[in-house]
Amino acid sequence: MRNKVVQLSLFDTYTDVLEKMDENQSELVELLEEHIDFEAIIPPQFQCAYYNRYGRKRTNSLESFIRALILKSLLGMKQNKQLLTLLKFSKELRDFCGFDKLPDESQLTRFKQQFCDYIEMMFYSLVEITEPICREINEKKSRYLIYDTTGIEPKVKENNPKFLNTKLNQAKKLAKSNPDIDPYKLVYSFLPDKAAKAPMARQQYINGHYCYSYKAGIVTDGLGIVRHISFFDDNFRDEHPEIVTTKSDDPEKDKEIGDSVSLKPVLSDFFGVHKSFSYSTFLGDAAFDSYDIYSMLKNDFNFSRACIPLNSRNSTSSHSAFNQYGNPVCPLDGTQFTCLGKSGGKNRSLRIKWVCHKPIQKGNKRICVCETPCTESSYGKCAYTYPDKDFRNCPGIPRNTEHWDNLYKHRVLVERTINIFKDAFGLGDLRSVNIKTIKADLFLAGCIQLVGVILSKAINQTKLYKSVRKLVSKAA
Repeated sequence: MRNKVVQLSLFDTYTDVLEKMDENQSELVELLEEHIDFEAIIPPQFQCAYYNRYGRKRTNSLESFIRALILKSLLGMKQNKQLLTLLKFSKELRDFCGFDKLPDESQLTRFKQQFCDYIEMMFYSLVEITEPICREINEKKSRYLIYDTTGIEPKVKENNPKFLNTKLNQAKKLAKSNPDIDPYKLVYSFLPDKAAKAPMARQQYINGHYCYSYKAGIVTDGLGIVRHISFFDDNFRDEHPEIVTTKSDDPEKDKEIGDSVSLKPVLSDFFGVHKSFSYSTFLGDAAFDSYDIYSMLKNDFNFSRACIPLNSRNSTSSHSAFNQYGNPVCPLDGTQFTCLGKSGGKNRSLRIKWVCHKPIQKGNKRICVCETPCTESSYGKCAYTYPDKDFRNCPGIPRNTEHWDNLYKHRVLVERTINIFKDAFGLGDLRSVNIKTIKADLFLAGCIQLVGVILSKAINQTKLYKSVRKLVSKAA
């Protein structure tokens, strides 16, 4: 028998979505109506821009569009068609959105394109609203700042696996005649720098694969709550021309350079928008390990601690008094000294004391029992590091310690937030090429997470600040 091809109608799509969401729809609508003041989170500039249309009256209100787009992401829908189908058959959700006339797909798309910059302003407004809530959830972790970049892939031919495989096959043919050539590195030079239909979608190497994507910088706190988004479009690049880097033959190195170069512009924009915000600890991966970045973090942005692993490319093996973590070591066997913490007296510079691990404690004294002592002192060898003089070697917290390891574990939170944006909020499965549409979707994803933070506070379930769906079930 032939396999029958089943074609799903719009009604079938609606039925599937409705069955999954029906139990929690009413609770979700009640939560949003009771605890989210949509009029307050929409900036006045957004209101003026939307209604300033040469006196022409809008068919639907600005708040209706915002409610609909937020609802779309909260219900896990990735396409406008799904949302409009659900609204067509659900009077409760239509009433929640307040549409006088149901818009079509093109109207929703044009709304995001036309008011992309104002959606960004709305995101900034929500960041201000949620900052006190973050401090209330966990004062300590909310003073961490974590940064990473990500790529958002549009639907262009260059992202088709067939396109990449064609280039790889070309590289493999050349590698046959020259065994010293690595075809997987050679293919990097074969790829065009940008997508033909989306020039701002640059060729990148992300998470182990080549792709063409719009790049963005994401900043979160130690709770994983997004604090800032920088979308690297033409406007951002015009304001910060230093982020444009030259492509080399090493994709991993290019990514490190791109991440590190973008850090200062992103933080400058963040603290420029939120002038009252302050953070004590910066967390980033090894791409940010450079003397210039440490100096910038301390002097320009007043961070007292920087939790950044040392990059082997920047570490010198000739400095035998320190190991790869920047900590003092035994000059004889290279064993790391034990950190005793802060040391010093009145009117003395801050310093960290390190001692050899071999001396033993006898009463109130330390006695060196090393068979080949490197010092005549019976106390044993000791060393000091000076945080104020070298922020890279003394970043406010000793490397290769339990405290360091526990703190650095928080860095993964920014990656989890990015994954939520791409998976739960649909940024990883876009059908658009337009840069304004994608930028608006990115900032809307940030808005959705912050709406969840507000809801968690409203119903006293702050432990669930990153899961709106769990919030709904708890409220029910």
